[in-house]
Amino acid sequence: MADVSAADWDACAAPEGVPFDPFTSHAFLSALEVSRSATAKTGWQPQHLVLEAPDGGVLAVAPCYLKSHSRGEYVFDHGWADAYERAGGRYYPKLQVSVPFTPATGRRFLVPPGPAAEPARAALAAGLIELARLRKASSVHVTFMTEAEARLTAAHGYLQRTDQQFHWENAGYATFEDFLGALASRKRKAIRRERREAVEAGITIERLTGAAITEDAWDAFFAFYMDTGSRKWGRPYLTRAFFSLVGESLAENILLVMAKRNGRYVAGALNFIGGDTLFGRHWGAVENHPFLHFELCYYQAIEFAIERRLARVEAGAQGEHKLARGYLPNTTWSAHWIADPALRHAIADYLEQERAYIDEAGRELAAASPFRRDGELTVRAAREDEIETDC
Repeated sequence: MADVSAADWDACAAPEGVPFDPFTSHAFLSALEVSRSATAKTGWQPQHLVLEAPDGGVLAVAPCYLKSHSRGEYVFDHGWADAYERAGGRYYPKLQVSVPFTPATGRRFLVPPGPAAEPARAALAAGLIELARLRKASSVHVTFMTEAEARLTAAHGYLQRTDQQFHWENAGYATFEDFLGALASRKRKAIRRERREAVEAGITIERLTGAAITEDAWDAFFAFYMDTGSRKWGRPYLTRAFFSLVGESLAENILLVMAKRNGRYVAGALNFIGGDTLFGRHWGAVENHPFLHFELCYYQAIEFAIERRLARVEAGAQGEHKLARGYLPNTTWSAHWIADPALRHAIADYLEQERAYIDEAGRELAAASPFRRDGELTVRAAREDEIETDC
């Protein structure tokens, strides 16, 4: 990222009229590299694409990495890699166009709006294929992209993949109680009970943004992140330095929700504030309290979004238990260019079946919405052991 000026990158990533995405900002992506969270040593060798005009001006960019593994991506291709290597192929390295460790939908071909936008996106899509050939990579993977970008890459021979996440949508609620009023009565009662029980052990909740996020708060949160991440993955991805760096450069775009008991922090949830979306990213705790995860990650996020008049909350990957708490299924998109024709054919067949399954699962989940309709529907509440380290 140091090879591209922040002004040039952000002119493409955050042009006027496009809602700010903190994850594709120069500051966020730089923090991943400078903190040694996303580097060649960790299997994320930066290979960012920059489309330049004849005079050297930057027209478009794309965050890209040469990968030696498939960890930290949240769109799983381990099975593809295993099958290809059993057949005598070499799946790694591969090219990954994404924000490392961040399953949040956003633009991946970062182009300012205007008449040159579509040709620029097409140039990036074609340029990635050429870069894969130059680097002798087996494939190109563009993950958590927009639907429009997925359609564009399909025209360039990329295979299409879909999945589901759960997002909360703001229907113009004035208060959290207004949101509860839109739910079936049993869901309202369950959420009120969970919120009460989450803080019954003498827990207080603090929301920290901007200068209120001190290094002591980051120390506490990093301890939560390491404890939970070590149990979940074996090795957490982000270094302690990363949190200080983003806390310095993106302070006003961070919401840290912390739980305190007996004068010390015992749990926390990290969120990033976009132009119209609150992104829940990481959660951790050093004490177990019933429903505290739901309070910090889901209910506090909804309250904050309502207060800030944000359009939605994206609460990370996975988690059907989010449905009972007002987060509805949304389709996510990825695109995959595969160099080997035989592997490409096998993956294409697999993806056709997978898309049909995802579509059907999405319809079933949508039918189980907790919101009021002609009849009041209810959905199963999650057990405490079903929560994940993502928010």
